[in-house]
Amino acid sequence: SPIKSRYRTISLHIKMMNAAAHFAIRHGAPAAATGTLLALSLSPPAAEAKAEVATKKTTDVQAVKKTIAALIEDDMERRGDGTSLTGTFVRLAWHCAGTYSKVDGSGGSNGARMRFNPEASWGANAGLDLPRKLLEGVKEKHPEISYADLYTLAGVVAVEEAGGPKIPFKLGRTDAESG
Repeated sequence: SPIKSRYRTISLHIKMMNAAAHFAIRHGAPAAATGTLLALSLSPPAAEAKAEVATKKTTDVQAVKKTIAALIEDDMERRGDGTSLTGTFVRLAWHCAGTYSKVDGSGGSNGARMRFNPEASWGANAGLDLPRKLLEGVKEKHPEISYADLYTLAGVVAVEEAGGPKIPFKLGRTDAESG
């Protein structure tokens, strides 16, 4: 029923914000950023439902998550100083979503336009070419996942690998052909 569905949605949002607050306190991250990542990892807009169905049939999310986690762990071992890509991947996911422009429809997670100029060269996105380059190996191994889903999933995996909460994730974001 619509009331039960609305209750489940509200309940999920409360759980997500509690998880965001827990992660923020534990890792010194802004709760708003973590909460937004949690929200953005959920189902994409209804207009992309068809793409989501087609993508779900071919993308093994757990396998992609495992590959991203291995990338994070390998990088941490290589660095040897206790730092890792977790914060960088959270930042990538955050900036993919946060660059949405209501004026011209550019930016945002859907489309993964951060791969192209002008978005790639925006000052706020400085340094995010590194995580995008590192995720190319994941994309090569799992070509069925869109860059838009990959960048968001990298943020999800980063939070989970850092000891944060398990974050629900759904596929369905599509890639733009240009910026």
